[in-house]
Amino acid sequence: MINMKENKKNKMITNNRKVRFEYDILETLETGIALKGTEVKSIRQGGLSLAESYVVVRNGELFLVGAHIAPYEQGNQFNHDPLRDKKLLAHKSQIRKLEVAVQQKGMTLVPTKAYFVRGKVKLEIAIARGKKLYDKRQSIRDREVERDIERRVKRDY
Repeated sequence: MINMKENKKNKMITNNRKVRFEYDILETLETGIALKGTEVKSIRQGGLSLAESYVVVRNGELFLVGAHIAPYEQGNQFNHDPLRDKKLLAHKSQIRKLEVAVQQKGMTLVPTKAYFVRGKVKLEIAIARGKKLYDKRQSIRDREVERDIERRVKRDY
């Protein structure tokens, strides 16, 4: 699959940090997202939230479900529905590969981050497996150990 290469032209919109704690990320894919005009304007103002959202495959198409795009403040009666399902843009072969991966037990598709590339909104989705409670506890321990090491190094130098 395609891994996003960070460069100066990519402007981060939001990063779904909770996903890294809740899931083991196996593979990622960059997709486009079909939006309405007021949705893009709202996203430019920081009105996108990926918390509690997920990706589903319906009739051979990808959809982002549960993502919240705040209504555009200067919008009028043409404003969008904040919780509507958004269609994701990917090649059919990529969608089929994702569909096969999700059919395995315990696998799901989750959005990890959203960003702009040359003025277009892109969404990075990941094939993920849910972590067990003991895995989450281990992640917390690892994070605390890293913070402790950083504090000691900073204090000693």
